[in-house]
Amino acid sequence: MSLFKSGNPALSEKNFQSVFVGGNSETMTLRGTLNKFGFMLLMLMGTAYYSWKEFAIGGNVQPLIWTGLIGGLITAVIIIFKKEWAGYLAPLYALLEGLFLGAISATYNDVFATKAPNIVMNAVGLTFGTAIAMYLLYSFKIIKATEKFKAVIFTATAGIAIFYLIAMVLRMFGVDMAFLHEGSLMGIGFSLVVVVVAALNLILDFDMIEKGTEAGAPKYMEWYGAFGLMVTIVWLYLEILRLLGKLSDRR
Repeated sequence: MSLFKSGNPALSEKNFQSVFVGGNSETMTLRGTLNKFGFMLLMLMGTAYYSWKEFAIGGNVQPLIWTGLIGGLITAVIIIFKKEWAGYLAPLYALLEGLFLGAISATYNDVFATKAPNIVMNAVGLTFGTAIAMYLLYSFKIIKATEKFKAVIFTATAGIAIFYLIAMVLRMFGVDMAFLHEGSLMGIGFSLVVVVVAALNLILDFDMIEKGTEAGAPKYMEWYGAFGLMVTIVWLYLEILRLLGKLSDRR
């Protein structure tokens, strides 16, 4: 059923269809999923504060960055293939992402201390504001997750992922795509497109979670849905932070 297509690999059609249950089993709810996402967000904020503080006192945050980045990636892959473990691993993913985001955010805050002293708070505010706006737009059916909409966002997301992968490989061989990091008009335009695509992925995530609850997915899928939603939120925050950095470079 293409009804369950999502740009987020953690919330793919295959992952949800394979766990739908019926009968009187305790099932997934939208409220339960959002509550678990809120809990994960608090855990992320806790470790983010720790790595931020380490940077502030002059500590070496590189181990925290790599632990969060690589550990978060490995944990995410395991969750995607072992979704029944999400109740145990989703909180771990949040803790690891917090280490990474806290250190990256502290670095941006230091680099742009003069040009944009509130860059991190602005990025956080815009991320939450965008997420709330997307939820309202979805709830009031202003933006509907139609088949065409899903196909376009899925294709755009895959294209961005492939482009980033190519850019990373080229950089290993000394070829750098400067617009990905600099505040040129092309660079800003690219970041705007990526931010929009990331934001629209939230519509697909909300739709996927709603369809999962309607189909009677098992209770542990609340953790899995919360994990998938956090993947998109983290991506959106990083892209907004990068965009604000580029805009600040043009001042």
